[in-house]
Amino acid sequence: MREGHRGTGPGAITPDGCAVELYARLPPGPEPEIVAAAVPAGARILELGSGVGRMTHPLLERGFSVTAVDESAEMLEHVRGARTICGPIERLDLGERFDVVLLASFLVHAGDVEVRRGLLRTCARHVADDGCVLIQREGADYHTNLPRERVDPSGFTVRIVSADPVGDGVNSVRAEYEFPDAVWTQTFLARPLTEEQFEGALAEAGLGVDRYLTDDGTWARAVPMPPK
Repeated sequence: MREGHRGTGPGAITPDGCAVELYARLPPGPEPEIVAAAVPAGARILELGSGVGRMTHPLLERGFSVTAVDESAEMLEHVRGARTICGPIERLDLGERFDVVLLASFLVHAGDVEVRRGLLRTCARHVADDGCVLIQREGADYHTNLPRERVDPSGFTVRIVSADPVGDGVNSVRAEYEFPDAVWTQTFLARPLTEEQFEGALAEAGLGVDRYLTDDGTWARAVPMPPK
């Protein structure tokens, strides 16, 4: 388990505190539609942090070719129909480029700055010159509007219980997922980023925001920046 990360509940728990059985139950949400609307039909997608395939499978159904990367073999066992690669994202180097690189699940908010830099360098290393990187960000009030909860139409409740400062601009976030027959929790480290900080981190990796894809700014489309 990574320092500052932990998880509870039935089944396997990954090093960052994610419960495999929980993520196998969660619906894909609106994310596949956001991605599909922002990229060319039939694009080759490199999905970083695919987990069990919540987004992978809907993207495959929409005709995209997906290479799914995750550090958890237990997560990747649930992925069907995609090429899968197990290993740390921040050190990935496939020696190939993709039309689209996808970095979802708020991974850009990694508490460790060096991990974040590694993630974004991986994005830049694998995106085609005329391709794009789609990145999911936290909402503006993610760490402040607490506690809060949302009841999903499928019958489970997700709560963001707390976000406690632990130093160096990083918070320890606790989330709970309550189903009728099981409860999971996850505690993880996350670094809030203003829009300026977010765009600065991308620029350091040679990427620039082309546009924001959602009104709340939680999804951004970035493209490779020309060398200076």
